Amino acid sequence: MIQPDRIVPLNGREVRVGRYVLYWMQAAQRAEWNHALEYAIDRANALKTPVVAAFGLTADFPQANARHYRFMLEGLRQVEKDLTRRGMRLVVRAQSPVECIPKLAKDACLVVVDEGHLRVQRQWRAEVAERIACPLIEVETNVIVPVETAAEKENFSAGTFRPRIRRQLDAYLVPLRHRKVRVPSLALEFEGLDLSDIDKVIARLKVDRSVGPAPDFTGGSEQAKRRLEEFIGRKLDGYDTRRNDPNLDGTSNLSPYLHFGQISPLYVALKVGETSNPGKDAFLEELIVRRELSFNFVYYNHQYDSYDCLPPWARRTLEFHRRDRRDSVYSLEEFETARTHDPYWNAAQKEMALTGKMHGYMRMYWGKKILEWSKSPEEGFRIALHLNNKYELDGRDPNGFAGVAWCFGKHDRAWAERPVFGKVRYMNAAGLKRKFNADAYVGKVERIESGQ
Repeated sequence: MIQPDRIVPLNGREVRVGRYVLYWMQAAQRAEWNHALEYAIDRANALKTPVVAAFGLTADFPQANARHYRFMLEGLRQVEKDLTRRGMRLVVRAQSPVECIPKLAKDACLVVVDEGHLRVQRQWRAEVAERIACPLIEVETNVIVPVETAAEKENFSAGTFRPRIRRQLDAYLVPLRHRKVRVPSLALEFEGLDLSDIDKVIARLKVDRSVGPAPDFTGGSEQAKRRLEEFIGRKLDGYDTRRNDPNLDGTSNLSPYLHFGQISPLYVALKVGETSNPGKDAFLEELIVRRELSFNFVYYNHQYDSYDCLPPWARRTLEFHRRDRRDSVYSLEEFETARTHDPYWNAAQKEMALTGKMHGYMRMYWGKKILEWSKSPEEGFRIALHLNNKYELDGRDPNGFAGVAWCFGKHDRAWAERPVFGKVRYMNAAGLKRKFNADAYVGKVERIESGQ
């Protein structure tokens, strides 16, 4: 089922005679459980035309580097195979979507695009909507409840957002039927990139190579589903307690795949929800309430990537304590190279830089300490966001922006007042040690660093 409020026309153009329906794939990089793709197939079948999928591969996506591009290209290579099995072409061009989609739209009856929530994604869609002569229709598929349906304005905590989204779930936690393509597009000829050699594609794009591949993560829907099956089979039981111990590998590790749209959150929720495992409630709270609160944040708060996104109470209290003495102050270079006095923080930074993913509990501690050890809260915010976006596979994401902002008071309440933090929630190494064996975590990262 494709709920009507997932579907939003972005211009007032009329459907016209054309060679195909164009599906502009961007945020939802998968060939299944994709409402935008299925809607495109519906429209193409009604018009008796094929569907052609297109992806604009720009080398200058903000803060993306070779680590992100490799993972994404591995996923797109899988998409190409999966679409071929369903009778559809994928055309990938080394151009901005604003360049390549209008060119391909010249022969299209209409264009369908998945919804993107970040500033650059929304700008692309607005520009393409103006440039093309046929309809551009946006279909939401990377959240379970469409953002505007879940709430009509920014929510300031999970406490206010939770009841709003839960009221909607019965209408949206329903399977998506996969359509059969009536007119294949495989015989149509297009110029596009050959995805068989990813190194060659990355070299051609001339992307930032300062960050290497994430060794333990391979992109693509098949990999995502394998991780989901492993999570349900081995890790879901006890998830509510095991997830906070970085020594146990108790998390799903699905966030990179969700970030690139390589797996559907609806599919994940339905698969987890059909189990009787008691750990599912804690996981679904994170997948649905917490994750979709972050989409609410970036959609309604246009300052989501700046210090000004913080709630007034947090900025006031941090301002009041701006001149408090800090026991340590580090530069971006010292943070980035993990040269602080704290072995636990250093281990977290190294884990992220080496593997592309930092454990979630450590990421909270990591962000809090950047606030504590920066010369100003604004600089701390910039440093945390820069490092998160540069090294995390799931950086540059609503969850990432919300996670960094949370360390500075976003989506949280005021706590007992203390130096530097004011009323923003505080974390320290003693708290880590009460939760888990922090020294064992350091040893684990040291083994990764040494290649063991």
